Amino acid sequence: MYQFFVEPEQIQKDRIVITGKDVNHIKNVLRMKPGEEISVSNGKDGKEYRCGIVELYDEEIICELRFIKEDGMELPSRIYLFQGLPKADKMELIIQKAVELGVYEIIPVSTRRAVVKLDEKKAKSKVSRWQGIAEAAAKQSKRGIIPKVQDVMNFREAIEYSGCAKIKMIPYELSEGMDQTRKLIEGLKPGEDIAIFIGPEGGFDKEEIEMASDNGISPITLGRRILRTETAGMTVLSILMYHLER
Repeated sequence: MYQFFVEPEQIQKDRIVITGKDVNHIKNVLRMKPGEEISVSNGKDGKEYRCGIVELYDEEIICELRFIKEDGMELPSRIYLFQGLPKADKMELIIQKAVELGVYEIIPVSTRRAVVKLDEKKAKSKVSRWQGIAEAAAKQSKRGIIPKVQDVMNFREAIEYSGCAKIKMIPYELSEGMDQTRKLIEGLKPGEDIAIFIGPEGGFDKEEIEMASDNGISPITLGRRILRTETAGMTVLSILMYHLER
């Protein structure tokens, strides 16, 4: 079943109105007809609104609400991924997979060892593209929300922003002992917000790790092997999804 996102005000009691680019997609790409069923989310409350197509117009599609699925597809905890800027188009893959794995928000972070340096104009353009990738991944994985891709932050700004999370962790290649990692993850409770910091290709430098530790962010290890930046985030998110999934 196809999934679409609308603004909350487009859901009107027993009627849902779809507008924008999805109109062309439904009519001319999917070639859907009246009576066919689709899934709609407002991107806010995590609910799934199941509805049937009633009328297809040039600028809008009218649907009839059939039922609401209260327990949507979201994890019971909000996970914030602070991702050090990677090279090339790796960020697109990271965002796509992070959304599929249940991330709540993605924050691109400019770190000391990051090769990629974005000026304000390039950063805005990148974030806009990344947000589009997040939306497409949310539709594909039938998420109840579209995870937000924040503007690029420096490391200090990212640490301040992570204050919204109760549990904060930063995988670091020089950390030792899986016991601390297991203890931290096994102690997680549904409903607790989680922040994950992932370094770029060069990793974090020692001063960044010290700054993170001073602000309550726990260094952890993901094992003896060195993981690529695009692998590290997926690894942590997969572990958290398994632990938190109801």
